[in-house]
Amino acid sequence: MALDQEIRNDARQAIKEKEELRSSVLRMLTSALEDKEREKRYKHGQGAGSLSEEEVLEVVSYEAKKRKEAIIGFEKGGRPEMAEKEKKELEILQKYLPEQLSEEKIKELTKEAIKESGAETIQDIGKVMKELMPKLKGRADGGLVNGIVRELLSD
Repeated sequence: MALDQEIRNDARQAIKEKEELRSSVLRMLTSALEDKEREKRYKHGQGAGSLSEEEVLEVVSYEAKKRKEAIIGFEKGGRPEMAEKEKKELEILQKYLPEQLSEEKIKELTKEAIKESGAETIQDIGKVMKELMPKLKGRADGGLVNGIVRELLSD
């Protein structure tokens, strides 16, 4: 079953089972997917509305990233109860994301990308990121990857 269909089915099930938080998060995610479909239809004309698996992952990743940022903001702002709610929402969203790569695996892939791109200095970070990010799409946080690339290029 396609990921977007799985999300829609899970949302219906959560609503039926009266799981308030889960149904709320999945409704929001379904709405974000529908927005993306409308945007795609608008840009590419009739019939171009259905999303690819990659586009669905992009939407889920974006929503998860918003939760991570909100958690940091609420923790800094002294709102632990709100941070906790965001953490629970993030857990629900992570079910639909591919398993995240370990830091070791990211370092390994980064070393390969550095070799393939011929990068030598920190100024070559763009070359490395261009080579690396398509391989990591949805499986690693961009900020973490950027930090690892910087660390390996400055050695």
